[in-house]
Amino acid sequence: MTRRTALAALFLMGAGAVSARAGDADTVIRGKAGPSDIVITTTSRLSGAIHSLTWMGKEFIDSADHGRQLQSASSFDVGNKDFWPEAYNPTEAGSRKDGVGRTSSSKLIGIEARGNKLTTIIRPAFWLAPGELSGKYPAKNKQVLSNHLITKQVAIGYKHYAHAIDYRVTFSIPEGEKHTLGQFEAVTGYMPAEFNKFWGLDVKTGQLNPLTDGPGEQKDPVILSTANGLWAMGVWSPDQPSKGYETIGYGRFRFAAEKVVKWNCVFRVKDPGAIKAGNYDYRVFVIVGSAQNVRDTMVGLMNEKEFKK
Repeated sequence: MTRRTALAALFLMGAGAVSARAGDADTVIRGKAGPSDIVITTTSRLSGAIHSLTWMGKEFIDSADHGRQLQSASSFDVGNKDFWPEAYNPTEAGSRKDGVGRTSSSKLIGIEARGNKLTTIIRPAFWLAPGELSGKYPAKNKQVLSNHLITKQVAIGYKHYAHAIDYRVTFSIPEGEKHTLGQFEAVTGYMPAEFNKFWGLDVKTGQLNPLTDGPGEQKDPVILSTANGLWAMGVWSPDQPSKGYETIGYGRFRFAAEKVVKWNCVFRVKDPGAIKAGNYDYRVFVIVGSAQNVRDTMVGLMNEKEFKK
């Protein structure tokens, strides 16, 4: 049993010291990074998903509906049927129908925020309600609230890397569900449109290379920055790539009409029989600062002895 699993069990038994009453998801954590604090805010409106991240006076998250956050989500086929990403899609912050409203269909199980550290346990709602469509594809879930759990532990700062946010997430799949493909969006960040420069980090040379809009995934870690490079956010995981998916894992997207951009870090598990119920753990570093800060931190983390493969 991992520490995160044990913590989840503690909350579910009602033995935790952390309350999950209404309003308790309004929390703030912070950590110094160069001349400014990185400040992360969660809200009850999103059942403990990350609503805001600021540094040097800049907001990095475009938190509008219940999809545009810094959050985690998963997607599955059902009974070895065709897969499309939103058909069976437990989503940490809530459902599409929650819209810009003040409540979430996801259920907060437990939350703790102290200093630079945050822990949440959330029972996620499905993104689509029963009967809704994503494009031409119908929802496969039969209820709004899933029986899955998403547990995250977030720490601002790692060793001497002040600009690194250590984001650890566990997806708990319940017994009794049959899936042959699980797609785990370990973390995604929806950012304001001014973060309009897309970069990929060449892991061999440490050089930043311009990326097209895609949309979609590639093998190189992704950084999104403002045009002047003063603000940027990037993502790298020592757990990448997923077996059998070595050419993808880091995505970037530009939604011009919605005036928002997005990056993500995605893992996949496939088993033609059935993937196992239980816990799927992933560790991701979200890096915030200037484009140079992000690049230097990312290269440094890659060269840490514990992460070298």
